[in-house]
Amino acid sequence: MAIDHVTLLSVPVSDQDVAKAFYVDVLGLELVRDDPMGPEMRWVQVRPRGAATSLALVTWFDSMPPGSLRGLVLEVPDLEGTLAELASAGLEVDGSIEEAPWGRFVTIEDPDGNGIILQATSA
Repeated sequence: MAIDHVTLLSVPVSDQDVAKAFYVDVLGLELVRDDPMGPEMRWVQVRPRGAATSLALVTWFDSMPPGSLRGLVLEVPDLEGTLAELASAGLEVDGSIEEAPWGRFVTIEDPDGNGIILQATSA
């Protein structure tokens, strides 16, 4: 088997415009595409700059209701700096930074309540 890498992860959202604004304007991900897929459907795709893996902000999977995603991990080089930037962008972080043997992390939520872990891995 020759699986090379993860290309795409679907993030279930209720409103693609609100989600796109959060992932692009607040988290700083780049917009890869925002294209119509037919009547009343759009393909909205974002990713960390230069990353191979991207996120599709989806509204059409009945088995994935908005807010049901947990465990999306985004690596950051400076956890405190990232949290300060997010706070200045209006994001409220309820949890505190947690320590683990492999590094430090904090959990945040997108506007739908999807759980996102911001992680700074130790060297």
